Amino acid sequence: MKNILWKCSNKKLKDSNLLKFENFLKTKYEINYNNNYEQLWKWSIENLGEFWQSIWEFSNIKGQLGNNLIDYSRIFFKNKFLSNSKLNFSENLLTKKDNSVAITFISESGYKEKKTWSELNTDVIKVSKFLKNIGIKKKDTVAAYLPNCIETVEAFLASAAIGVIWSSCSPDFGAKGVIERFSQINPRVLFIADKYYYNGKEIDILSRANEILNNIPSIQHLVIVPYPGTEISKKKINIKNTKITKWKDVISSNNDKKLDFELFDFNYPLAILYSSGTTGKPKCICHRAGGVLLQHVKEHMLHCDIKPNDKIFYFTTCGWMMWNWLVSSLALKASILLFDGFPMYKKEDLLIEIANTENVTLFGISAKYIDTLKKNRITTIDKFNLSNLKTICSTGSPLSKDGFNYVYQNIKKDVHLASISGGTDLVSCFVLGNLYQPVISGEIQNKGLGMDVDIFDEKGNSIKNKKGELVCKKPFPSMPLKFWNDEGDKKYKDAYFEKYQNIWHHGDYAEMKDNGGFIIYGRSDATLNPGGVRLGTAEIYSEVEKFDEIKEALVVGQSWNNDIRIILFVVLDSQSNLTEELIMKIKKQIKENTSPRHVPYKIFSIKDIPKTKNGKIVELAVKQTIEGDQIKNLEALVNPDSLSQFKNIKELYK
Repeated sequence: MKNILWKCSNKKLKDSNLLKFENFLKTKYEINYNNNYEQLWKWSIENLGEFWQSIWEFSNIKGQLGNNLIDYSRIFFKNKFLSNSKLNFSENLLTKKDNSVAITFISESGYKEKKTWSELNTDVIKVSKFLKNIGIKKKDTVAAYLPNCIETVEAFLASAAIGVIWSSCSPDFGAKGVIERFSQINPRVLFIADKYYYNGKEIDILSRANEILNNIPSIQHLVIVPYPGTEISKKKINIKNTKITKWKDVISSNNDKKLDFELFDFNYPLAILYSSGTTGKPKCICHRAGGVLLQHVKEHMLHCDIKPNDKIFYFTTCGWMMWNWLVSSLALKASILLFDGFPMYKKEDLLIEIANTENVTLFGISAKYIDTLKKNRITTIDKFNLSNLKTICSTGSPLSKDGFNYVYQNIKKDVHLASISGGTDLVSCFVLGNLYQPVISGEIQNKGLGMDVDIFDEKGNSIKNKKGELVCKKPFPSMPLKFWNDEGDKKYKDAYFEKYQNIWHHGDYAEMKDNGGFIIYGRSDATLNPGGVRLGTAEIYSEVEKFDEIKEALVVGQSWNNDIRIILFVVLDSQSNLTEELIMKIKKQIKENTSPRHVPYKIFSIKDIPKTKNGKIVELAVKQTIEGDQIKNLEALVNPDSLSQFKNIKELYK
């Protein structure tokens, strides 16, 4: 029996963007699916050109819509959508120009700044004019090494407005991580913050500028941005051939006349994002303006029901794709809330308090954050009414059944909990929520409209109710335009098209249910294969996280005697020890609630779990460490020193 946690009310459904879109299609194409999501999805993938054209029309994209809906190619990623259509990405995010609030910034300490739509438009014009005045041209690249603040959004929109390609890293990347990424794309301008704050600690960034500039000779201009609410730190930067400008001098200029937004091709490059880089040098993934805009507008409107004047929050840094996703919601005339810092600074429920105070309508967080709240037994359902909150989105890793249940029991009962999953590769989602179907504990609701997602077995057969590989069988507009420095598209092909011929293989181990729901079991390269049977790590994590003694866990498959044995590492709270009794309890719990095959062969206590800058645990790096393989890119990790603890566990080799 399915555990239904929530259903959309008829009143809300009648006013939903999804129903309005269906009525729009009814008028345009004389189709009527009576709120049947599966049928609507089927139409969207059988009529890809018409579907994406209808997204443009329904969402009132500003630009010129051409008649080339799809330029077909036998090569999956060479298919082009709307190739003779034109738009300006930034113009579509800046259609509102009044004095209502467009962006709110809040730091961990509570410092707050607001920017109206009018001010945002003015600042974007000034930064665009500055870039033009210093000789930055179309298809030049600019880079940002900034926290999640208003200036970052303004610099991004200013760049996109004039056809300059954007790329960003958050300050928690060290200088080497920044150099490794930006040196591949040769930016001419670097926007850099002087400092940032995390859990009460001030961290200097400007002192890293010399090393960065010495290693990336293409940077001719450095724009220094003070951390919000502070003055620029007095640091000496003496680099030959680099012009230094302060942010206040950029936006205090009188270059605030109207900007005539030039229209660019639908498939014009917008931004470069980076793969996590945990298995080698980060790949530079270049995305197209039109495809990203159309995909985001579709997800925001039809899947998340975002409307004008809504307030959207996602806990993210500007080094993660969810930052791009968040910023794009400006296109719906919704305002955005930016938070920078430690999400539990001085208060474990800090973000929920902010969501309540700021009247947030969409609250975006990670599954890890929900697990932490659950682990710490935080209950806010009686403390904050969250009366404006309509949607909670969760991503970053699979959300367990317990995580689903926790949200409804401890945060808000009447809310659309949408677990979503996609990636940097598409700056969007393959599977996510919708209002036509109920929320079922432990399941992502369905495939995204226009996304021909399926689950394949090893031989490429479509399967249901069985675990397999998540694939996409037809092209979509937000496919990467290209990988930077990728001769003959080798990196592109290797990333998605090695396993199945001309089918996008995403690298997630997942299952599709009869009702269209999805369960993600983790990354394919992190799945476990004891006795040749594939097991998802998420199933083990789900059980281990139920123990109060365990703060975090990491599970890997260790190659041993021509087989794989499961090894579990746990971080215990300060009051607990890994006793034989606790080990037996853990094994018993996993055996009873999953299967005997899932039971770890050995369990070890560790102090810290290695993670990427985006907070994702890196099972593969640990597996490589314990098997004596070289880790190719330690700079991708926020805590690379944590890997050393795995080298000294003698019991691992018995």
